[in-house]
Amino acid sequence: MTPDELAERLDAAADTLGDAVARRVVHTAELGRGMIRANATGRPGPNVITGKYRSSWEVVGRAIPHGAQCTIGTNAPQGRRLEYGFVGPDSLGRVYNQPPFPHVGPAVPRMEAVLREQMLSAVQEVLG
Repeated sequence: MTPDELAERLDAAADTLGDAVARRVVHTAELGRGMIRANATGRPGPNVITGKYRSSWEVVGRAIPHGAQCTIGTNAPQGRRLEYGFVGPDSLGRVYNQPPFPHVGPAVPRMEAVLREQMLSAVQEVLG
């Protein structure tokens, strides 16, 4: 391969890399949400009573230059207490000694590994 051919190949890859990365970032975030939901389905995570908390987890993505950004989160008020626990009085004076039931933290290392694999796949796809 000549330097000119390599330059053309890299230019073509640069044009398609953003889309390939964006697809894989969103895919990884969706898998991450699934991991969190699975971890929030009984011990060692929180017990499931209605499933409302589990279904409150959302993925919000947005395009950025050459890729995408995704946030996985919940707006459920009990989210932080379930993940980290809560000890002490609340705003109404009720006293709690609630242990943590981690469900997000255990999913993070797996999400990182999946994202790493997905980024390698994106590069392989565009360099074909």
